[in-house]
Amino acid sequence: QAGVLLRPATVPQIADTAPPSLRATAFGLFNLITGIALFGASLLAGALWETGGPASTFVAGAGFAALTALGLLVLVYHGKHK
Repeated sequence: QAGVLLRPATVPQIADTAPPSLRATAFGLFNLITGIALFGASLLAGALWETGGPASTFVAGAGFAALTALGLLVLVYHGKHK
């Protein structure tokens, strides 16, 4: 599950960023948003699998990964050239 891979990086960041009185709320909101995103991704993957077969699902996954990598490159580039 993708969420498990993100936990070690996000838990300390949330704990350090949220005020102590709102820390539990911050974790709850993070988990809510993560759950909604994973549910939406599962629905999209299922629809792609049913309409285009397994290949379309994996091609879409590769496309999303490529877009993410491109977005990270843009963020890093703009961060270094401010």
